[in-house]
Amino acid sequence: MELTFFSSSFCDPCAQTRVVLSEVARLVPQAEVRELDVARFNDEAAAAGIRSTPTVIIANADGAEVFRAVGVPTLDQVLVAASKAL
Repeated sequence: MELTFFSSSFCDPCAQTRVVLSEVARLVPQAEVRELDVARFNDEAAAAGIRSTPTVIIANADGAEVFRAVGVPTLDQVLVAASKAL
């Protein structure tokens, strides 16, 4: 299961999202968190339809998107989505 976190360097809510995702990574060992700065990875951000940061996308093992959060997700939201992706 992959959690892709689109961020930007000037984004205060991105720091809050990092905290949530680090806790998810601690609680769900199968979770692989990838953080992509939209300025550096603008092609991937455009392909994923990213319009604002933070945005978190969770994909299952087949690569299908099962969850998308625009803004700071709660720990509960991400954990429920992660369980659907497993």
